[in-house]
Amino acid sequence: MDKFIGYLNFLQNNLNKFYEQQSPYIACQRGCCLCCKNAQFPFSEMEFNYLIQGSLTLSKEVQNKIEENIAKVIKDKKEFNGETFKYDCPFLIDNVCSVYEYRGIVCRTFGLIEENGDKAKIPFCHEEGLNYSNVVDKEKNTISQEKYLALNEENLPLAYNINYNLLTSKKVEQEFGFKFGDKKPLIDWFSE
Repeated sequence: MDKFIGYLNFLQNNLNKFYEQQSPYIACQRGCCLCCKNAQFPFSEMEFNYLIQGSLTLSKEVQNKIEENIAKVIKDKKEFNGETFKYDCPFLIDNVCSVYEYRGIVCRTFGLIEENGDKAKIPFCHEEGLNYSNVVDKEKNTISQEKYLALNEENLPLAYNINYNLLTSKKVEQEFGFKFGDKKPLIDWFSE
C-alpha cells in the first residue's frame, strides 16, 4: 500500500500543478458534485482497498450512511434493464465526498480536459456553466480561440494525458513497484 500511496502523492502533485495552470477555466468547489452523480466510476482493486481503508476512519454514522447508499445502488442495479448502469457515488454524502483524501484516480482527474486521440475530451460540467464553459464553443464542443483571446488569460486551456487506463497501466505498476489488480466499476466491488 505504501508504494501506491507514493504514486498517488506523485500523481496528485502533478494534478495540482495542472489545476493551478487551468485555474481561469476551473469552477470546481466543495459542494459541486456533478462528477459524482449519474456515472460509472472505474476503480482498480488497489484503489478500492485504499478507499475502504479511508472509509474505516469515518464516524460510525457516516459509515452507516455509506452502507445504506451502497445497498440502494446495488438494489437499483439489480432492477436496471438498460445497457449502461449509472449511479451516484455511494460515498457522496450531502453533496460532499466523505472519503476525499482516499478518492479514486478517476475522481482526482475529473475536471481537466483529457487528451483523447485527435480530439480533446472536455469535462461535461461545462454544459452546466462550470469547468471551461468560459472558453467552450457549445455548437462544436471544442475550445473557442475567440473566447480564449477575449479572456486575455496568460495560460492556454490545455488538454492533459490523464486517461484512466494510462494512469493505471502496467508501465505505472512497473515504475512504482505495485499492482493495481482488477479494474471494474466501483459498485461492482460491493456486488460480489
